[in-house]
Amino acid sequence: MRAPRDGTRHVVVVGAGPAGLSATRAAVQQGARVTLLDASHQTGGQYWRHRDTPTPTPAEQRLQHQWRVHEVLRDLARTHPRVELRTGAQVWAAEQHDDGPRLHVLVGDVDGHGRTHLSLAPHAVVLATGAHDRTLPFPGWDLPGVVTAGAAQALAKGDGVAVGRRVLVAGAGPFLLPVAATLAEVGATVVGVHEASRPAGLVRGWLPRPWRLAASPGKAVELAGYVAGHVRHRIPYRTGEAVVAAHGSDRVQAVTVARIDERWAPVPGSGRRVEVDAVCVSHGFTPRLEVAIALGASISSSRFVAVDGDQATSAENIYAAGELTGIGGVDAALAEGWVAGHVAAGGDRSDRSLRRAVSRRRASADVTSRIEAAHGIRPGWTAWLRDDTLVCRCEEVTVGRLRTAVEVTGSSDPVSVKLTSRAGLGICQGRVCGRVVSELLGSSSPMQARPVVTPVRLGDLAATPPFAAPGVPQAPGAAEPATAPAPAPLGPPGPPHSPDHDHARARAPHSATTERTHP
Repeated sequence: MRAPRDGTRHVVVVGAGPAGLSATRAAVQQGARVTLLDASHQTGGQYWRHRDTPTPTPAEQRLQHQWRVHEVLRDLARTHPRVELRTGAQVWAAEQHDDGPRLHVLVGDVDGHGRTHLSLAPHAVVLATGAHDRTLPFPGWDLPGVVTAGAAQALAKGDGVAVGRRVLVAGAGPFLLPVAATLAEVGATVVGVHEASRPAGLVRGWLPRPWRLAASPGKAVELAGYVAGHVRHRIPYRTGEAVVAAHGSDRVQAVTVARIDERWAPVPGSGRRVEVDAVCVSHGFTPRLEVAIALGASISSSRFVAVDGDQATSAENIYAAGELTGIGGVDAALAEGWVAGHVAAGGDRSDRSLRRAVSRRRASADVTSRIEAAHGIRPGWTAWLRDDTLVCRCEEVTVGRLRTAVEVTGSSDPVSVKLTSRAGLGICQGRVCGRVVSELLGSSSPMQARPVVTPVRLGDLAATPPFAAPGVPQAPGAAEPATAPAPAPLGPPGPPHSPDHDHARARAPHSATTERTHP
């Protein structure tokens, strides 16, 4: 492992959501230099998505939870002299070298010109890249107006705009509640929230050992707020139901909602048509694993990054936190981020702040397991598919085409089927459809490292300095390309105590002091 130049460890945190911001503060507190990267042009991730205005209006603040925590963490990231905050920063390649990890980053507008190229060679990396909506396909899901719940939430929080006037929210998981409440706050008529899990499943997941939920009182307050919003806006909430088809010509005009059994198979004759102009769907979340896989981190059977008690992955000096390691909510992300940032910075294991974070993480772990038990996807959902249902929207591959590919090749291996059917070869590179394809085939293949982990323009690749290109040997010190301008000092230290000094000091999938890796 490379030795610190001035005795200070350099930690790169990828992702400026709750986990990454918490990791940054923890690392700074232990004396590290931190480079905080996020592809967005603002901090907060999806949880604290907001309009780009100096001060949120009261109406905008009603859409947020624990906003003060974000303000404290954000201000530290912006002003602490040992933190270099880089927004609009896209990690496009990552690799392990004999002397440690290396990240290759493009900074600037994705569709702009003159993006800055960075090649970072830190002592440790904290990955807090988060997750995106997992959506199960159904006939008509490719119609305009059918969107993920996360996209609808981002549009409402970021721009104050509803995806439609008459909206239906469907899928599985507690995320459906805040999405519906947010849509109602920005003016949409939410005709219903349809949770796929049946009452018996919800009881099995949430009712056992209720005293453990007392360890996360913030969740109860948050839930009460959502319920109050649903009552105020008269939003119906139904369980054991799913959207099994969407209808329309040039855009969605109606959906078929059906009752489903314990296995999520539609109950014959139970379908009914509901007129809508937008549908928001989410069946949970899929973690963004590309950078973790490229750095050699092991992935668990449930498709999350595997970590130990220090939030360390199987790859040396690589840590992970937040939704990347399991879906547990903001409290879990803050706690995991703190642990990851503290350990990555070489902090004392007996430190009181670390012990508090570990305790909060333990309490949040119960929420994670309950979500899976109550809202986990069941196998019967494939019964609502038809041969003409699109599975891969990028390449317009249908269920029938997948079946034909299996028959022709005699193989259900996802790689073989992908090459034959082109499922997963579109612009999303299987990020949306890959998991569904594997489940339909009843098979899975090891996740492979991508030399380029995210779509990037050929012009940007061509402009990459040779010494910053992945895999090219570099002379000592060359990991700091001169193409990156020297950022000015970032001002005085942030607040003297943690954002929620008494209860949420750590958890992560994206605060500490950091020095520029590229002068």
